[in-house]
Amino acid sequence: MFTRKNSRVTSPLMTVNKVRKPCFLLSVLISILVIFSNGVEAEIRTNKVTNIGAIIDVNSRIGKEEKTAMEMAVQDFNDISTNHELSLHFRHPGGDPLQVAYAAEELIKEKKVKVIIGMDNWEEAALVANIGNQYQIPILSFATPAITPPLTTVRWPFLIRMASDGSEQMRCIAALVQCHNWRKVVVIYEDNAYGGESGNLALLSEALQEVGSEIDHRLVLPPFSLSTDPEDDVQHELIKLQKDTESRVFIVLQSSSPMLTCLFREAKNMGLVGRDTAWIVSNSVTSFLDSMNNSVISAMGGTLGIQTYYSSSSSYQRFEAQFRKIFRAEYLDEDNFLPGIQALRAYDSIGMVTRAIEKSGSDSTSPKMLLNSVLGSDFTGLTGEIHFKDGMLSQAPILRIVNVVGKKYKELDFWLPNFGFSETLHPEEGKERCSNSNVCNNTGCLAGPVIWPGDLNGRNPKGWAMPSSAKPLRIVVPKRTSFDKFVTFQTGEALPEGFCIDVFNEVVERLNYSLPHEFFEHDGLYDDMIEGVYNKTYDAAIGDITILAERTKYVEFTQPYAESGLSMIVPLENEDSTWIFTKPFNLEMWIVSGAIFIYTMLIVWFLEHQSNPDFRGPWKFQIENALWFLSSSLFFIHSEKLYSNFTRIVVVAWLCVVFILTASYTANLTSMLTVQRMEPKFSEYKNYQINHLTVGCDNDSFVQNYLEKVLGFQKEKIKIIDHENDYPTEFERNNIAAAFLELPYEKVFLNKYCERYTSTEGTFRFGGFGFAFQKGSPIASDFSRVILRLSEKGTLTTLEERWFAPSPECSATVPHNNVESLSLRSFKGIYIVSATISTICFLLVLIPLVRNSRNHQEASIEGNVTPSGKSGSSKGGGISKYLYNGDKTRIPRRASTFAQALDTDVWVSSRWERVSNSDNLDNHQDSAQAEIEMP
Repeated sequence: MFTRKNSRVTSPLMTVNKVRKPCFLLSVLISILVIFSNGVEAEIRTNKVTNIGAIIDVNSRIGKEEKTAMEMAVQDFNDISTNHELSLHFRHPGGDPLQVAYAAEELIKEKKVKVIIGMDNWEEAALVANIGNQYQIPILSFATPAITPPLTTVRWPFLIRMASDGSEQMRCIAALVQCHNWRKVVVIYEDNAYGGESGNLALLSEALQEVGSEIDHRLVLPPFSLSTDPEDDVQHELIKLQKDTESRVFIVLQSSSPMLTCLFREAKNMGLVGRDTAWIVSNSVTSFLDSMNNSVISAMGGTLGIQTYYSSSSSYQRFEAQFRKIFRAEYLDEDNFLPGIQALRAYDSIGMVTRAIEKSGSDSTSPKMLLNSVLGSDFTGLTGEIHFKDGMLSQAPILRIVNVVGKKYKELDFWLPNFGFSETLHPEEGKERCSNSNVCNNTGCLAGPVIWPGDLNGRNPKGWAMPSSAKPLRIVVPKRTSFDKFVTFQTGEALPEGFCIDVFNEVVERLNYSLPHEFFEHDGLYDDMIEGVYNKTYDAAIGDITILAERTKYVEFTQPYAESGLSMIVPLENEDSTWIFTKPFNLEMWIVSGAIFIYTMLIVWFLEHQSNPDFRGPWKFQIENALWFLSSSLFFIHSEKLYSNFTRIVVVAWLCVVFILTASYTANLTSMLTVQRMEPKFSEYKNYQINHLTVGCDNDSFVQNYLEKVLGFQKEKIKIIDHENDYPTEFERNNIAAAFLELPYEKVFLNKYCERYTSTEGTFRFGGFGFAFQKGSPIASDFSRVILRLSEKGTLTTLEERWFAPSPECSATVPHNNVESLSLRSFKGIYIVSATISTICFLLVLIPLVRNSRNHQEASIEGNVTPSGKSGSSKGGGISKYLYNGDKTRIPRRASTFAQALDTDVWVSSRWERVSNSDNLDNHQDSAQAEIEMP
């Protein structure tokens, strides 16, 4: 029974086992197939995955944006790619570049990355580039050195710089400084152990020098991560800055966000972000303005920022919408969710890698092929046109100028490479408002209005520590000068007075801002005053300060308000008047007058020779009569009678000349005899050197040095005169033979002593009188503009007339004014008229005479032939006969007076005989008489 029972029990179990065996085997088979298929699929996928390493600071705002953008780019590629998959591996090694290099090596060895992206500063990028050279892995850096080192592509062949150098940004900053007429600036940057800003400093310094400005002070802040008390460090540096420089134009080249927050808070509390200050922040600082809280943004109100421009295209708008959604969800502690230029750059860098992978078209891409594909990129990304040259972006970036206003910032203008400031991206040629190749106007180079720190009422900040009632302008004034009319302190008076002080007051009244000031006396040399302004003991120097090239090295001079130069004052003495009667005419005038006299005499003799008996007889007698006739006409005592009307015309013209000459001669001679003739003993300073004479000068050291080093006077031959009233005494005692005074002093001296002294014509020019300010002070340029206006309106002339009015003895005509001799230029016209009339009359007589002589000669040839068949000739001709007849005439009688001759209305005719002489002397015959009637 048990057996049965047992058999009954075991029978169902055996049945179940038989059923389960096939099922178990099937399950095992299916599992093996699934595992095998998954392994094959996993193997296939692994072969098509490209690992990308990223080294960024994921704790910073910039790092967060870059991480989000790269993840978006990888996801976009993986969603559409069928044969490749990108895998991102992030590393955050901190701020130590050595740790960055270690992280790069770890990514290459452990994660097998094909390319490494990131590195926001050049120190990290350079170290990672060395790792890339070692393992031949392309390194795509977001940073580039400000100044590209030589042979960069040879040193780091696998380095690709997804950025441009800082030269264009520095030129933009320099242009902003130029167009606002800021001469000195303060550069601020946060230090690091590797001197990362040295390149940008060099570029900025060079750009500023091109526009006439300079870096006056460098404020270097310690690294925020190493500072135990950042606020105290910043406050200490700002206090030192206030003592060392008056410049209030601050350029922040580089700073972390926490350090920037401390900087502006402390600067705001110390009044450095206020009236007449200007702040400019570079692109690296402006990039994280969006991430800063409202309190910091408010402290930065009025700051100008430089930003890299990117276009708001449709692709950017899609990217922005997706970025904001992801960034908001992942980083809840952030206030702003808009992407910056770093996010766009990170997105484009992944895009370059994916394009390089697709371009290779193979499952396994070698590092060299990937590198060449990336360097050959040529497409338009979110950041603009992307193509490389020498391992760096070839196209200089377009920059935007932004202005922090309230709790946000607004765009003002564009900066276009090789163009300058522009309102549009495609401006017309020649419409640039400011660039490095032209001059900016200081009325505003930016298109939009700038909101500056403090209330400036629409004007630009001076960029200088301007005076206030609490801290007025410290002005040094000379206590005593050689000439009191320029500047002096009256006894018991605290304020100076004089011409220079009046000019200063006129300028201050016309400035568009108040200028509180106080005066300080200086009893010493003028060079010591310049030294006081240079070492910042005083803010300015006012007085009769001469602008010299050596002095301009230390101070800033205004436009000169009075001309300056070195003039020589010498005593006057009476001039020798023995030959003064020859002085009314100069030598040229005497020579030409004599020539006209002789020419007129010959013309009168020729016209009167045949008809007037007074002009006949021997040649000597004729010349004497002609000379006497013309000489007597000079004094209107002539009595000779004229027979020819042509002669009368010539004589009338000559009498006009005589009348004008005698009147002019008499007037000029009278002036010379009336005015006392005075002249200096020596007209050139070299005469004093040759004769070893002593000369005097005022107590300004530069004049004495000029006499010694430039003019060559011996030091012992130079006497210092302390006051203007001492010069006449020194001259009278013969202690000095001449005095060297600057032109303004000369004018004052001669206005007082014009009767006894004069100045020579030779003058050694200087820069003029001006006011001196500290180097870079904008007050100097404001003073210069006002001084020019005062000069143009005649205000300076009015002040000179008020202070330098001549004494009563010198108010009339100066007694030693020399009367100049008359020159030919004054009488050229009357001489030409007289000579022309004489010549015309001579030709009117000569031409008929020549014509009749020819006719008579032809008739003689036809009618008179010698027996030998040869014709006779008139020996000497008609003209010779005309001149010859005079010799056979009797001794001429003296005619009636010349006046009677002019009154007669009778035309006198003269006749003479032409005698033809035969060539044969044995058959001499008288020739026929021919009558030639003379007018």
